[in-house]
Amino acid sequence: MTIRVRAPATTANLGPGFDCAAVALDLWNELEVSDGDGAPDESHLGIQAFGRLAPTAGRRFEFVDRIPRERGLGSSAAVVALGLVAGALAAGVDPDPELLLVTGLDLEGHGDNLAAALAGGVCLTWENRIARVADDVPAVAIGIVPETRVLTAESRAALPEQVTHGDAAFTAGRAALLGAALASGSEELFAAALDDRLHEPYRSTLLTDVRRALPDGALGATLSGSGPTVIVWARRSAAHDCASALEQRFGAEQVVSFAVSRLGAGPVSL
Repeated sequence: MTIRVRAPATTANLGPGFDCAAVALDLWNELEVSDGDGAPDESHLGIQAFGRLAPTAGRRFEFVDRIPRERGLGSSAAVVALGLVAGALAAGVDPDPELLLVTGLDLEGHGDNLAAALAGGVCLTWENRIARVADDVPAVAIGIVPETRVLTAESRAALPEQVTHGDAAFTAGRAALLGAALASGSEELFAAALDDRLHEPYRSTLLTDVRRALPDGALGATLSGSGPTVIVWARRSAAHDCASALEQRFGAEQVVSFAVSRLGAGPVSL
């Protein structure tokens, strides 16, 4: 039996939606599982995820990685999602996103990324639950993807243990706006929500530089996951010109326009 699945990249946090909000992006990793000899690499996150639902012995695992690693685009979440969905299919279990989230959360460590990779679209996550609030966001995502890599643990170590009451209140207000913007599809609310004082100021000088000189047509910018990728959110009518301006500033090789994926991890027709 051969099983082939795919899982999307994600951009998480969306500014004030720290460890809660994420969006699936139309960039995919793939996994093919087939009968084979040899011992699978049990240190691989995707194979570990598969093993929580079905035996790994006597199977061959072939991964195709298209999502850049350690760039804040959910590469590890996609790998875990691949293993979970493939394992569920092998075991004859319904690959329900919430059930798989609970099964694999400790492997990934970030429920927001894993939820969006499993469910697709725009997701809010809390206490092992997923609220899939929309198919799309009211803007176009244009990524500035540096060559440098960032480890999530190192990025989190830069965060302060305490913040001021003012910064907490500011971010709570923006988070409420973000939820309303995503659920309603309001461009105006989305633009108003794209700011944060809990994590972004401590993690990325690139984000600060981008925000100082946003291109015409940009609604705002956010750090993607732990970085270093920065997402500039552009008005749909101005997305092409906004991307061109960013390419002139940062180089065409670093600027990528992403479509939102309505689909999460799932089988690929053979």
